[in-house]
Amino acid sequence: MTWQPDVESLRLLVLVGRHRSLGAAARLEGVSQPAASKRLARLERRLGVRLLERTRRGSSLTAAGQLVSGWATRVLDDLDVLVEGARALRREAAAHLAVAASLTVAEHVLPGWLAQLRRADPELRVGLEVTNSSRVCELVGERAVDLGFVESPQVPSGLRSRTVARDRLVLVVAPGHPWARRRRAVGAAELARTPLVSREAGSGTRAAAERAIAGTGAGPVEPLLELGSSAAVRSTVLTGAGPALLSELVVAADVAAGLLVDVPTDGIDLTRRLRLVWPAGSPPVGPAADLVRIALRATAAG
Repeated sequence: MTWQPDVESLRLLVLVGRHRSLGAAARLEGVSQPAASKRLARLERRLGVRLLERTRRGSSLTAAGQLVSGWATRVLDDLDVLVEGARALRREAAAHLAVAASLTVAEHVLPGWLAQLRRADPELRVGLEVTNSSRVCELVGERAVDLGFVESPQVPSGLRSRTVARDRLVLVVAPGHPWARRRRAVGAAELARTPLVSREAGSGTRAAAERAIAGTGAGPVEPLLELGSSAAVRSTVLTGAGPALLSELVVAADVAAGLLVDVPTDGIDLTRRLRLVWPAGSPPVGPAADLVRIALRATAAG
């Protein structure tokens, strides 16, 4: 392999030319003058040209030394670009957080947590993918995102999870629906045999509703309609198409305004946990760990 000069020797050469003093160059580099002299003498031998003119009044560059110093300056500048570029890449990697979240979490819970995170680190860039819980788990398992937030009752093997919030599904109908005027609660058996306006398969809301109904001993019932978002389910229920089980977070404002009616239920557990998920063996670090702490503090405060 062809010999190449070391960076320290090139930097010494440039400093000698700039300050016309070997001693000054040595001090700036933090080495002794004899060590600096020995390093430059070795550089001269390796290159085969005399670089320094040494006199009692100091050291100056020869004509060849000035040429080599000019080339060395360009090499050092390029190295500075390389080092600063690598630092920028590290900063960029450290200042980016990729998150995937199910629709309910993304719309009603996560924005406040992300706002706190950004206030603490204004330079942080957050990428958020909003999809159903099943796809969130896939993205986390593929390590395409740093963290995931889901509503589903279970997560696949290979993932770890932790509860960060609690939610309740509520049975809602439009004011004109017959259930809006009933005096007694809808029992588990009646609810279990009623086709509902539902989210698509893979949705955490759908999975939680099916798990709750299965807990009554009833078998699955074909949905009245399957829709791709809680907003679409809500809008469909508003038209009077049928009842739905939706997150209390999604329908609270509509119920308060009288646009939807919260129908009491009996004999069915509609509570659920909202959870964050991450790959087993890879606990969250950096901004992801900061977001976890914010979410857990919010849970404790609630």
